Amino acid sequence: MALAVIRTPSLEPWKPLRKKPLPAGRPREWYVTHNRRLKAMRLAIALLDAGVYVPSKATNVTIRTAADHLGIHPPSDTTCRMVRAMIRYGR
Repeated sequence: MALAVIRTPSLEPWKPLRKKPLPAGRPREWYVTHNRRLKAMRLAIALLDAGVYVPSKATNVTIRTAADHLGIHPPSDTTCRMVRAMIRYGR
């Protein structure tokens, strides 16, 4: 017999997860790529939330404006390409 459980929302505020340190001993390029992917993912999520669903609408100016609104350093051209790729292939 199945039993439905109705969950009530928690009254305590949302808390972000504790950050873990990155693994040591990797080449510098790995850390650069890893952080670039994280930045591109944050920007892609922000653009999708803002209604930018098509990569052609996500110009470098649009992406850099979103980064400014989020308080992130302006992304490079490579990161902007990554953001467009994430929007393209996330469909």
